[in-house]
Amino acid sequence: MTQSRSATWMLPAALLAGLLAGAAGGAAAGGHVAAGVAIVAVAEIVLLLSRLRHGTRNTMASMPDTPLLRHDRFMHRSRRLASNLHDLRSAAASLPDAIVLLDQQQRVRWFNHAAESLLGLRRPHDRNAFLQARLHGSELANWLQGDSSHPLHDIAAPGQPSRHINVEMLPFGHHQHLLLARDISHLTRLEQIRRDFVANVSHELRTPLTVIHGYLELLDPEDVPDLAPVLGEMRTQSRRMGQIVEDLLTLSRLETQNTVSDERVPMASLLATLRKEAEAISQGRHRIVLDATAHVDLLGSPKDLHSALSNLVSNAVRYTPADGTITIRWERTPDGALYSVNDTGFGIPADHLARLTERFYRVSSSRSRDSGGTGLGLSIVKHVLNLHQGRLEIHSTPGQGSTFACRFGKERLLPEHTGEDDFPPDFPDTP
Repeated sequence: MTQSRSATWMLPAALLAGLLAGAAGGAAAGGHVAAGVAIVAVAEIVLLLSRLRHGTRNTMASMPDTPLLRHDRFMHRSRRLASNLHDLRSAAASLPDAIVLLDQQQRVRWFNHAAESLLGLRRPHDRNAFLQARLHGSELANWLQGDSSHPLHDIAAPGQPSRHINVEMLPFGHHQHLLLARDISHLTRLEQIRRDFVANVSHELRTPLTVIHGYLELLDPEDVPDLAPVLGEMRTQSRRMGQIVEDLLTLSRLETQNTVSDERVPMASLLATLRKEAEAISQGRHRIVLDATAHVDLLGSPKDLHSALSNLVSNAVRYTPADGTITIRWERTPDGALYSVNDTGFGIPADHLARLTERFYRVSSSRSRDSGGTGLGLSIVKHVLNLHQGRLEIHSTPGQGSTFACRFGKERLLPEHTGEDDFPPDFPDTP
C-alpha cells in the first residue's frame, strides 16, 4: 500500500517539478518544459506498473485516459487486426480453388497456392505482372481480353492442361477484381463415364431390340385373335424403345462433338420436308402453315439440323389437340435468322420451362407416353444449336399454346441457293 501511494504522488510531484524548472529557466523554458513532459511520461509508466502489480483485472479500464494508454490500446488493436489478417490469408492460401487478386489494370496483387498449380503462377516473379500477358495463348487469356463478366466453363487449366476448371471474375472494392478458378476435373471424369455408359448400353441394346421388333412384325394378329391387343402393344413399345435407343446414341454423339461440318443446308427444301413430316404425323387432324420469308440458307450439318428442327415440329403436332394449328416460320432478324414452331396446344406452365431441355424431363408423363415422345428431343435440339452457335427460346402460355424458336447468327447464314453456279456478292445484313 505504501508503494502504491508513493507511486500515486509521483505524477503531480513530477509535473510540479517540470513547471518550476520551466519558470526558473526563463528563456530556456521550452527545454525545461520538454524535460518536464518526459518526467511526466516516466511517472505514468511507474504508476501503470504499480497498478498492474497491485491492481485488479479492471485496472486498465479504471485508469485515466492518457497518451500512453491510448497508444497501448492502439497497439493492441493493431496486433489483433494483424492476427485476423494472417488467419484470413492462411485460410485463403489453403483453399483448393485458385484465387487471384487483381487491380484495376488486371495486374496480379496476390494469389494462393492453388493458383500456382492450376494457373501456373509463380512467386515472386508474377507479383504485379499482367495476368492476361502471363497466360498468353490460353483460352483464359482470351476470356480476360473479352467480356469476362460471364463465367467460363470447362476449360483446360493453364498450369495443368490435363485438368479442367471453371473460372469466374468477381468485382470488389475500387475497380478491383477477384478471379476464382475451381478444379472440376473429377466432375468431368464422372460426366465422361456417364456418356460412355449411355453410349455403350444404347449400342448394345440396338441389336436385340431390332431382333425382337423383327419377330413381332412377322407375327400376324389374325392368326391368334386373342393375342392381337397384346401383339399390338408389344410392337408399339418395341418401336418406342428403338426410338429411345436411337435418340440416346444421337445425344451421346452430339455431346462428344466440338464442331460440325460446314455444309450448305438448303432451307427451302428442308422446310418443305418438315411440312410433309408434320402432315404425316397429324394425318389431317391439324392445320399446318408454312411461312418462309427469310430467303437464306444455313451453314452447318444437314443431318443434325434436320433432326433438331424436325423434333420441334413433331412435338408441336403431338401436343396439340385435333383441329389446332401448327405454324412453321423461317424469317430474318436484325442479328441473323429465326426458325420457330408455334402451336395452339396445351401450353406449358412457367415453372417447367427452364427444365424442358433436360434428358427425360416430362411436364406430364402420361401425356408424353400417349404421344410417343422419348423425353430426349429438346435435349438434342439444345446440343445441335450449341454446335451451330445458336440458342433455343421457349415461350408458352397454358391453355393457349407454345412457341419454340431457334436463333442463328449472321455467321451461319448464306444467300439462298437459286440453282445458279454463282451467288450475288452483296448479301444484305437485314431483311
